[in-house]
Amino acid sequence: MNHMTIFKALVPLVMTMSLIACKPGDAKKEGKTLAEVDGKVITTEDFKNEVERLPPYLKPMVQSNEGRKELLDSMIVRQILLEQAKKDGVDKSKEVSDRLDDLRKRLIVETYLKKKVEQEAQVTDEEMKKFYDENKDKFKTGDQVRASHILVKTEKEAQDILAQLKQGGKFEELAKKYSADSSAAKGGDLGWFPKGAMVPEFEKTAFSLKEGEMSGVVKTNFGFHIIKVTGKRPAGIRTLDEMKDQIKANLLPAKQQQIFQGMKDNLKKNAKITINEEALKGIDFSATGENAETATSKQPAAVK
Repeated sequence: MNHMTIFKALVPLVMTMSLIACKPGDAKKEGKTLAEVDGKVITTEDFKNEVERLPPYLKPMVQSNEGRKELLDSMIVRQILLEQAKKDGVDKSKEVSDRLDDLRKRLIVETYLKKKVEQEAQVTDEEMKKFYDENKDKFKTGDQVRASHILVKTEKEAQDILAQLKQGGKFEELAKKYSADSSAAKGGDLGWFPKGAMVPEFEKTAFSLKEGEMSGVVKTNFGFHIIKVTGKRPAGIRTLDEMKDQIKANLLPAKQQQIFQGMKDNLKKNAKITINEEALKGIDFSATGENAETATSKQPAAVK
């Protein structure tokens, strides 16, 4: 299943992620108008905000025109459904009110925790150096290359882009505009990789280029590539400076968990808490969830 098929399959899920607040009389919205739905405007800013709410693995899909159309269509359909639901009075229902209240509480807590934990969970240079010194064997690598690429479906497309590059076009900008790979969002950057990480045709070209050099058109099973090498480093133990980002990423989750646990313990220590153990044990789930229908069916006909 290709990326676009996955995106289309997840459009119904994307539609439920948030609602567009487009009410008559709202202040003028920012951005250019992308669409109007029964007088309600969807702008470029609405679209950007929608992309921000997508899971990270879906965000690259909107680099293609087809992906953008799919996402905009989901926003349009959701707006139509929203207005129809309002006409039916669903927005005034107790169910919606209760769920919005619950969502608001969760959002407040989540925002508070994220802010506090991010502020306090800082990995220091000393902690990174200690981890590096104690784990140097983990930082041994063979020859590595850092490269960017532009991937397209046809050789003609690749040749046209190559011509633009030779005429002074910027690689990163053309990658964002034309590349069909998820790395397009980062200007085609693939990061550092050793031998054996890429398909043979790609790897052979990448390791043969000098730093700053660009390839011609390279064909692989994925399509047609233009490769630019942006860095080269020989085999050996990577330096602390080279590995800082990776070390920080390794240490941060444990630090965040430590901060969260400490904050939770302190808050509970200063709060007045009573727990009814008997009531907790006696909660009856027989009439909820999957058993609700069965439980209802056992009621006398008059109750129904």
